Amino acid sequence: MNMASDKVVETVIVGSYVEMETEGKPKDVKTKLSKFFWHGGSVYDAWFSCASNQVAQVLLTLPYSFSQLGMLSGILFQLFYGLLGSWTAYLISVLYVEYRTRKEREKVDFRNHVIQWFEVLDGLLGKHWRNVGLAFNCTFLLFGSVIQLIACASNIYYINDNLDKRTWTYIFGACCATTVFIPSFHNYRIWSFLGLIMTTYTAWYLTIASLLHGQVEGVKHSGPTKLVLYFTGSTNILYTFGGHAVTVEIMHAMWKPQKFKAIYLFATLYVLTLTLPSASAVYWAFGDRLLNHSNAFALLPRSPFRDMAVILMLIHQFITFGFACTPLYFVWEKAIGMHECKSLCKRAAARLPVVVPIWFLAIIFPFFGPINSAVGSLLVSFTVYIIPAMAHIFTFKSAAARENAVEQPPKYMGRWVGAYTMNVFVVVWVLVVGFGFGGWASVTNFVRQIDTFGLFTKCYQCPPPPLPPTPRLDLNATAPSPVHYHPHP
Repeated sequence: MNMASDKVVETVIVGSYVEMETEGKPKDVKTKLSKFFWHGGSVYDAWFSCASNQVAQVLLTLPYSFSQLGMLSGILFQLFYGLLGSWTAYLISVLYVEYRTRKEREKVDFRNHVIQWFEVLDGLLGKHWRNVGLAFNCTFLLFGSVIQLIACASNIYYINDNLDKRTWTYIFGACCATTVFIPSFHNYRIWSFLGLIMTTYTAWYLTIASLLHGQVEGVKHSGPTKLVLYFTGSTNILYTFGGHAVTVEIMHAMWKPQKFKAIYLFATLYVLTLTLPSASAVYWAFGDRLLNHSNAFALLPRSPFRDMAVILMLIHQFITFGFACTPLYFVWEKAIGMHECKSLCKRAAARLPVVVPIWFLAIIFPFFGPINSAVGSLLVSFTVYIIPAMAHIFTFKSAAARENAVEQPPKYMGRWVGAYTMNVFVVVWVLVVGFGFGGWASVTNFVRQIDTFGLFTKCYQCPPPPLPPTPRLDLNATAPSPVHYHPHP
């Protein structure tokens, strides 16, 4: 080593990661700023990522779900699915640690490779599980990204209605395409932090604005009235707490992924402090009017506070779009052999084809609330709840596998007997209630929206344009000459 040189090359070993860093006086400040804003892998980064990603545009549709479910059912379903989602996120973390530990014993190097859920399934259970997991996960993330674009257009319309929602979808599709330049979940540190602040502001704005507005005249709280609406609302809440289709990628971005176990639970508890007050307050104020307004912004009067909430949610939806799309970018990169490419620009160019179908689907199906429920029942039910629970059962079905497991089930859950009982309950409940009844209800509602509004609808749930003023008849005026009379069609 040249002691006269002002640059020192160090090898830094953090967890299982080995990084070569160049440090010196000219780059000290730049390196520190990069680590502070950009390069995160701590427990706190994972918590911010989970909490920020878990509730985004769905915050605006939960009052709509309450109008379908009623106040009591809405609150109970949030608590129930919050706990269920935390349990399956824990299962995913256990399976990830098990897979990674086995691979590292085989001297597999993951420094330039991001582990994903389908690879965990492949390594633990084989290619058939991999194919099923890949299909469900990619489809869920695809439509999750579609929902973000629809939500962007829906929200900005409440600030500027000079353009219709379809035009706004074109614009925001181009904006969200810039997420191709964010390399991985390591680089979401500042975005996750800001995203959580944005949803926190929006949730408390919805709560306080609704309470100050008071109940509208003749407000009714009829829900639940129809089974279709009831199960549509419940699957939207199933979707709310099923945001861990990116759990493996978030864990892989951690320096010590073994510490993830309780992170999702704490993130869920914080999210409940946002979703329960906001959904309850908006439903209390507007009641059954929400049945025809899936976006809560539609009913609150315009004010600087509402405009600020809309703008913050737009920025957050851009962040959430990146969260949902980044795993898809990884899958696509691996398919075309670009995943380990060091050039950021080449990887960004290779990722662009992923954005095009998302953009197109957002224009075809601009149904904000119903698409949440359909995705929840048909995709989230398997991706987030059923597949992780069944994968845990089959991975540790033998006595040898249970004995040699890296992570043992918690004692307060009854060890393996308690874990198996909980897994079976999750599979049966979500299969019957979430996928069965929920799928029937959400698809019925979704088809109804298509029949009512049609595909490629220009402005979904927009208020009708004002009628032109009726001309007043002046009896003293001279009748116009036929030459100058132009009848309206």
